[in-house]
Amino acid sequence: MNNMRKLKLQMHISLDGFVSGPEGQLDWIVTIGSDQALGDFINAQLDSTDTMILGRKTAEVIVDVWEDIANNQQDSPEYPTAQRIVRMRKIAFSKQGSAIDGKNIEVENGDLVAVVQALKNGPGKDIIVYGGVQFVSELIRHDLIDEYHFLVNPVAIGHGLEIFSEKKSLKLENSVSYKNGLVVNSYNIG
Repeated sequence: MNNMRKLKLQMHISLDGFVSGPEGQLDWIVTIGSDQALGDFINAQLDSTDTMILGRKTAEVIVDVWEDIANNQQDSPEYPTAQRIVRMRKIAFSKQGSAIDGKNIEVENGDLVAVVQALKNGPGKDIIVYGGVQFVSELIRHDLIDEYHFLVNPVAIGHGLEIFSEKKSLKLENSVSYKNGLVVNSYNIG
C-alpha cells in the first residue's frame, strides 16, 4: 500500500477556525495576488497532483474563474496556477447527474468513499481537494484526507462554518508565513 496516492486538502481558514462565514461568505479571504512565494507553494502542490476532486458547487465556481484567468488574463500573477488547474483532471461529486461545462471536468454520482478509495488506489500522482464545507466535512468524517494544507488568514470572523465535527489529531509538518499575511500550516495525520 506504499504506492497509494495521497489525498491533499488545500483550504483557506480563519484564525478562529472557520472556513466560511455563516452563510458561506468568503469576503474575509486574503487574495494570493502577487505574492510569488505563496504562488510557488500552490503551484508546487498542483504539480505534485494530477487529479482534483471538488464538490459540485465549488466546481461550478472554480471552473469559470480559473478558465477565465487562463484564457483572458495572461498578465495575471495567477495565470500559471490557472493553466495548471485548467489542464488537470477534475472530478466534481454531485448527487445530480448533470454535466458541468469546462475543460477536463467530469461529474461523479457514485458513492464518495468508494470512488475516492478507488482513485487513491489507482495509478498517478497525488489528488488535491478544493471544496466547500459539506464536501470537505464528508471527506474528513470518512478519514479520506492524508494531508491538510490550511491557508490561515490573519482575521477572526467570529461566526461561521467549520469542517471538523469531532476531534482529529494532526501532526504539524511545516508552517510558512507569507508577505500578504497568510500562514500556510501543513499537517499529516497524527
